[in-house]
Amino acid sequence: MPFDSIGLYIHLPWCVQKCPYCDFNSHAIKQDLPESEYVKALLADLEFEAESLNDRKIQSIFFGGGTPSLFSGPAITTILEATGRHYSFADDIEITLEANPGTAEAQHFKDYRAAGVNRLSLGMQSMNDDMLKRLGRIHTVSESRQAYDMARSAGFENIDLDLMFGLPEQTIEQGLNDLEIGLSLEPEHLSWYQLTLEPNTRFAVHPPPMPDDDNCYELQLTGIRRLAVQGYARYEVSAFSRPGLECRHNLNYWQFGDYLGIGAGAHSKVTHQTPIRTARYKHPDEYMRKTGSADVYQQNNEIASDELLFEYLLNQLRLTDGFLLEDMQSATGASLSRLRTILKTPISQRLIYLDDKTCRATSKGFHYLNEILVACLPAKTV
Repeated sequence: MPFDSIGLYIHLPWCVQKCPYCDFNSHAIKQDLPESEYVKALLADLEFEAESLNDRKIQSIFFGGGTPSLFSGPAITTILEATGRHYSFADDIEITLEANPGTAEAQHFKDYRAAGVNRLSLGMQSMNDDMLKRLGRIHTVSESRQAYDMARSAGFENIDLDLMFGLPEQTIEQGLNDLEIGLSLEPEHLSWYQLTLEPNTRFAVHPPPMPDDDNCYELQLTGIRRLAVQGYARYEVSAFSRPGLECRHNLNYWQFGDYLGIGAGAHSKVTHQTPIRTARYKHPDEYMRKTGSADVYQQNNEIASDELLFEYLLNQLRLTDGFLLEDMQSATGASLSRLRTILKTPISQRLIYLDDKTCRATSKGFHYLNEILVACLPAKTV
């Protein structure tokens, strides 16, 4: 499968404090933010990777975290300028930065926009102050609204709101109220997803009282209908957008495209003759010590042929449109008969639709996607 473009993910791993539900590679700031040292490490990382990737055009850049909005405008400018020196940018490149309303500053937003960031993702999570406290968030609903207004004033015309449902003891009415307030702001994109208790988090060790599955299911169905009425198309399990404003960076992941990840703990999938997956050291101190050479890889291995189809399904089945069978065969080398064998049970249960050209999860199948994917795992990994 030919790859002439690539996505770039840049991980900025620090937060003011660690949220109890978060299983991302994020670290609470204990002293001062080591901004200049970390930026220097990122620049070395970018330069190291450039030699093998300088024939690829970067179609999207995503600053994730952690809390990228802790970093100054000049730091983001420096990173983007260095990236532009080593790589070619697509003319319509999408550049996203995640921001926490609790760390939002008007000047930062203006600086990010001037640096070339053209899409902002605001981690609001809830529009209820009590829920925000229970989630360990450092911001209030008022600060969320202020951050949104600051982003508009700074010139951002493409804003994503990050909202969760299924929060501790949340009622259906509370969940829908969160969504209604988010919709009233008229963002271009909404990431609306259910809170899950992930391993190695505070919530996993000390789980809060959670709403039952039936309530979450009813809330989700009602919310999806409401989003559609307001003109937001569901293009992925938890992603909704105005027409033409899907997140191109995330679409590249889900369509099994190539991506380079730099920063502490960042993952990459880059195809040369075969797809290679790498992961950098997770702790920021170790990452900064090792960056600039292959020593930065904690993991570096070819994706095994018997795992390629699973990884493809893991991503592509998240999309409402699914995938073309010819694209699947080109990307994985798997036959149609193998695909039918793996998906035999969910097809019989009408959780997966498969014809002679396409494959996708049905509306019902979206609610059982994790179970479908577990059933598709290669035997040796079960």
